[in-house]
Amino acid sequence: QVQLAESGGGLVQAGGSLRLSCAVSGRTFDRYVLGWFRQAPGKEREFVASISRTANTYYADSVKGRFTISRDNAKNTMYLQMVTLKAEDTGVYYCAADGRLVGGVSARAASYDYWGQGTQVTVSS
Repeated sequence: QVQLAESGGGLVQAGGSLRLSCAVSGRTFDRYVLGWFRQAPGKEREFVASISRTANTYYADSVKGRFTISRDNAKNTMYLQMVTLKAEDTGVYYCAADGRLVGGVSARAASYDYWGQGTQVTVSS
């Protein structure tokens, strides 16, 4: 069973930065397509960013130019560097892994089989 664990969330002022981490168990980490999603209070979960096995990346328009997704296959860890944070970035951030071991980046939550418990990010204005 694949397990994911997010860390790095917290409270930050608008304009500030945070780096989220997602530790993934399992021996096939380098074969997973990985993604970040977030959910604000009262809203549906939305796509943030995705990274393929070959480190191709894809971002939601709302975070493009401010967020950077990356992966370290040696550490079985994915990251989300967030800068110039805005109040509308507030929410619970979830990391996810596509267990099919095929395909490329995806913005569809249904593409991902494994999910973490989430980490809270709060941006004060």
